[in-house]
Amino acid sequence: MKIISLNTGKKKTYNFDNKVVETAIAKTPVNTDVYLGKLGFSGDEQANLELHGGPDKAVCFYPFEHYKYFEQKIKKLPLGAFGENLTVLNMPEISVCIGDIFQIGEAVLQISQPRQPCFKLSLINNIPKMPHMLQETGFTGYYARVLTEGNINTDSKITLLEKHPENISIDFINKIYFHNAGDLETMEKILKIPEISDEVRDVLGRLSGKIK
Repeated sequence: MKIISLNTGKKKTYNFDNKVVETAIAKTPVNTDVYLGKLGFSGDEQANLELHGGPDKAVCFYPFEHYKYFEQKIKKLPLGAFGENLTVLNMPEISVCIGDIFQIGEAVLQISQPRQPCFKLSLINNIPKMPHMLQETGFTGYYARVLTEGNINTDSKITLLEKHPENISIDFINKIYFHNAGDLETMEKILKIPEISDEVRDVLGRLSGKIK
């Protein structure tokens, strides 16, 4: 496991389908130490705080391996093109699980939920079907909360400190979200995991007809 790129972004205004859209999803690489607090990296912004950011979505990860897929299918994309803070190698959705705890540099992070692909990815990359492609492939990326604050840079080592015993992967939840929303038994199993974010709890609760 390693960091390929550490990315941050500021809020910008775009014209999209004749509507003015403010977003900070466009991230660019940073090559110095960046302090990671409970609400995210210093210098990184979110435009819509109701849908983005917050303690459970302090850091967005995206597996570097998926860049090759989009390069083969459409075009080469710059690092940070998926709105991620950390572009990482050997941390795919199929192996990273809710509740897993990682040491990265001085910080300690816990995986909290999958990333829900947003239309703004289409906006900044000029790929109309980009969110749909992420849903279909399961190449969504994922979020983490910050347990211990501290500095991170691109050379920071990634160490798995604790593997969650339930082994509910990001990929597994994506399959429930996008392909198997009728699996109520599995939803109930996921809802029992204390470490899932409130957002996942709400989504799965609604899909199963129960709010827990």
